[in-house]
Amino acid sequence: MSKLIALVDGSIYSKSVCDHAAWIAKRTGSPNEILQVLGRRKTASAPADLSGSIALGARSTLLAELSALDEQRAKLAQKRGRAILEDAQAAVEASGVTDVATRLRLGDIVETIAEIEADADMVVIGKRGEGADFAKLHLGSNLERIARSSRKPIFVASRAFKPIESFLIAFDGGASSLKAVDHVARIRLFEGLFCRLLMVAQDTPEAQKRLQDAGSILEAGGHSIEADIVAGQPDAVIARMVETEGVNLLVMGAYGHSRIRSLVIGSTTTEMIRSCKVPVMLFR
Repeated sequence: MSKLIALVDGSIYSKSVCDHAAWIAKRTGSPNEILQVLGRRKTASAPADLSGSIALGARSTLLAELSALDEQRAKLAQKRGRAILEDAQAAVEASGVTDVATRLRLGDIVETIAEIEADADMVVIGKRGEGADFAKLHLGSNLERIARSSRKPIFVASRAFKPIESFLIAFDGGASSLKAVDHVARIRLFEGLFCRLLMVAQDTPEAQKRLQDAGSILEAGGHSIEADIVAGQPDAVIARMVETEGVNLLVMGAYGHSRIRSLVIGSTTTEMIRSCKVPVMLFR
């Protein structure tokens, strides 16, 4: 791997992001770049409405005070951001990873990722962000935006790191799940881990052929696999197998449909990230 981007924000998930990034780096030998993006809302207050009956001189004074306050807020946000990055770097280095860099950016996180991901092979992000304790059933506000827009695999870290010894590939025969299978077969990250290949579908000759072809790719990459076709609702079947078989990592294609269709029929991707207590690796 050329580089791994780990996104931190100072939330309770940042430690897990660092732990998972360190695990990936040690298995692949990739350098880590720890990134924090300060959104413009964190560094500036809302524009003041001074159109009321405030005298001109008082209004000018108030505008100057608000401008000074915004500048102070921006400086404090940057100091906090640098402190978070220093702590994250120390956490990754404490795991035995030496090639660690940090970067602090101001702007939109999706635009920033799009700009810098060209020389990276993977992005690691927490399942939830700074409001994790207040919205435990909701995903981080930026996660879906990044997963839908990034051209790189997205590793979604769970709340706490646990040793990863097995993984399950949720395979549906589509382009994104085929990309996941090919990626797993080629990179060092998955070497030596137990592989479960699951297709949620009716057991037909066509489904068997697709599953067999995917299994052959994984076996050619050196993996010993167990493959199954199980009928049912994909999110329920996948979640049950992850839970009952003690799977440590779920690998799947991401967001095969538009946002509008997802609003109508739901999204297996979103439900898997929300319900599974293990990290999820997404491919588009």
